[in-house]
Amino acid sequence: MRGAAAGRGGGTGAVDGLITSAANPVVKRVRSLADRRHRRREGAFVVEGVQPVWRAVEAGWDIDTLVVAPELLAGTAAERMVAEREAAGTRVARLGRALFERLADRDGPAGLAAVVRTRTRALDDLTVTPGAVFTALDRIANPGNLGTVIRTVDAAGGAGVVLVGDCVDPFGPVAVKASMGSLFAVDVAHAPDADTFLAWAAAQDVRVLAASGGAADAHWDAEYRPPLALLFGSEREGLPPGVLARADGRLRIPMVGTAESLNVGVAAGVMLYEARRHAVGAD
Repeated sequence: MRGAAAGRGGGTGAVDGLITSAANPVVKRVRSLADRRHRRREGAFVVEGVQPVWRAVEAGWDIDTLVVAPELLAGTAAERMVAEREAAGTRVARLGRALFERLADRDGPAGLAAVVRTRTRALDDLTVTPGAVFTALDRIANPGNLGTVIRTVDAAGGAGVVLVGDCVDPFGPVAVKASMGSLFAVDVAHAPDADTFLAWAAAQDVRVLAASGGAADAHWDAEYRPPLALLFGSEREGLPPGVLARADGRLRIPMVGTAESLNVGVAAGVMLYEARRHAVGAD
């Protein structure tokens, strides 16, 4: 939404339990969480849309507040879900339709959003199984790309995402929206730098295959033997030479035409599904 002390409709700008003023603390808080500094300070972020909110609830994430436009939700299964969560103790803030639509970050909003508590994971929190395929992103900067990668990892059965170095916030509104709720199904961990990530991978016997347009080997000729991590560099710079040199393998995605590179979300999808194809073939 554009832009934890949500009440049950009382406070500034509430009429008969329905919040109608943009000056209401709930509305101001939702808007403030569009800023990364506020998200870090509060340990919370905003999710918008029936499917993503529902996925957060079903995945057991800590829902601080459900933000609802009753007029938009009337008669839906989501309305019943909100009532069940409220009965179980979750705070619900009810907004007038016009205010919710002004607050929403999409056209034709469905009338449901949530303030959700963040979950931060360290590398050691990740579970490394014999068949695990992780996706590691070094200094990725585009939130839409990050959300797309998280969604693709979910679809391809990946084991998790590792953010290496100074990366965009996975809890930012654009990344959350692009993940389409997959953020709540995929473990996302952070490594402060490439050295830390590579040391973790070595200690866990996780092979690292790095994507590089200059690699000699095509990705479809690689041996995708898990557990492994597919490593991708930043959108502008790719992976540093020193990191490429330390990977267990370097792979390129062959291209024709005039394009110089692939979007990192597309590249991750190509290699994740190639790893998936190898895994299915080995079963």
